Amino acid sequence: MLIKTYGAAPIGIDAVVVTIEVHALPGYEFTLVGLPDNAVKESRERIVSALAVNGYEFPKRTLTINMAPADIKKEGAAYDLPLAIGIMAAAEVVKTPLLDQYMLMGELSLDGSLQPIRGVLPIALAAREAGFRGLIVPEANAEEAAVVKGLDVYGMATLPDVMHMLSGEGHYEPTRVDTEQYFQSESIHSDIDFSDVRGQENVRRAMEVAAAGGHNMLMVGPPGAGKSMMAKRLPTILPPLSLEEALETTKIHSVAGLTKGKRNGLPLIVHRPFRSPHHTITDVALVGGGNNSAPGEISLAHNGVLFLDELPEYKRSALEVMRQPLEDRHITVARAKQTVDYPASFMLVAAMNPCPCGHYGENNAAHPCTCTPAQVHRYLSRISGPLLDRIDIQCEIAAVPYEKLKDMQPGESSATMRERVLRARQIQQERFRGTGIHCNAQMTPKMVREYCPINAEGDRILSYTMTKLGLSARAYDRVLKVARTIADLNGERDIQPMHLMEALSYRSLDREGWAG
Repeated sequence: MLIKTYGAAPIGIDAVVVTIEVHALPGYEFTLVGLPDNAVKESRERIVSALAVNGYEFPKRTLTINMAPADIKKEGAAYDLPLAIGIMAAAEVVKTPLLDQYMLMGELSLDGSLQPIRGVLPIALAAREAGFRGLIVPEANAEEAAVVKGLDVYGMATLPDVMHMLSGEGHYEPTRVDTEQYFQSESIHSDIDFSDVRGQENVRRAMEVAAAGGHNMLMVGPPGAGKSMMAKRLPTILPPLSLEEALETTKIHSVAGLTKGKRNGLPLIVHRPFRSPHHTITDVALVGGGNNSAPGEISLAHNGVLFLDELPEYKRSALEVMRQPLEDRHITVARAKQTVDYPASFMLVAAMNPCPCGHYGENNAAHPCTCTPAQVHRYLSRISGPLLDRIDIQCEIAAVPYEKLKDMQPGESSATMRERVLRARQIQQERFRGTGIHCNAQMTPKMVREYCPINAEGDRILSYTMTKLGLSARAYDRVLKVARTIADLNGERDIQPMHLMEALSYRSLDREGWAG
């Protein structure tokens, strides 16, 4: 007897339907084809044990199983469930006309219980697009899959439960999730707030501009000046995720296995991600890929913030691979057998010391700089000119004076700053409606010419500064984008000279010694 069950193979952040064909003949032989990896090949042992523990016998038949399409590699133990159901249906233990209406995915324990799997959200989307009536997954994954509307999702605890459901021997209710209600009711409250920051008004202003326009940012200052503290508070002034962005972000985290098995609440990401990888991170871990292709940190930060502390300590090769994603807002990982595309639209926020000891340029007798000019130059040269060019806002931070530290009055709150950011973002949404662009930082060169005209005085200021600092054409566009954001924050239609001057002040590192 020939039986077909259905699963899905995640590719990138999407999934394709996999048809599992089980052909049973007299004899006793087991053959599994269709590019299965070792974890899939080992499924037979898990299935044998799961059936035996629950009072079933593995069919004494010659079983030939094909996983189509055969040119896509099948990875992981998530195919245990469709393989087990296909085998039992081919042996006529499971008798049901429903196999072509449901997609099944789940990892089996030796006792027959179903373990959570990764990539459930893109699998559920693939099931709905393929026209399946429902999806059967482990209980721990049910809420994540139920985010997808128009699909009945059944969370099952054990293999016998699935067999009983498909045979009509029990009544099971699909998992229901009101995604919109959950999303709207989720509080934006955070335990951290910009009101905790003392002083640093110029850096707070730079962060507000960065948040309003989605600009990349670099902070340079001595240890203890508050660089990391302020970076961690940046998400509190960013606009909230839309439902579409939340689903897209959750897909990436689902494929990476970061939502697997969440039981407390709906595993839907409703806050903008904040990723802060250690400086020892490898190139592959940063951009994605590997033997079993997975999203990297730049994709996990999609629709959020990627914070790189102690920027010069990162491997130069790891930093340079970010140059293309910073421009294109996606990363294509090409390997010999597979090419995968991951989204990577993130805000890059970086922090660094001005020299190896951290005290260069400080007027502090207690902590004088001990670095030689050659050491300072070598340290700064770890950041390449092309990468620095892609960072719109560069600002230097001074140590906070004691008078500011002892001030008990809280600073301006994140909520107040966020209101101004939201007003500026609303202006940008109207400006770019229907173009696929969401903020000023994403403008194309053509859009820069259209939306960033400057008057004669502004042209004179920009011409002089470009020549004086030797700014590149890319830096020219980025100055205009930042100036456009400053004008939006001020509620002004045209870019004024003062907007340009503020934007140019955020290019303070474009001078000799900062581009290696």
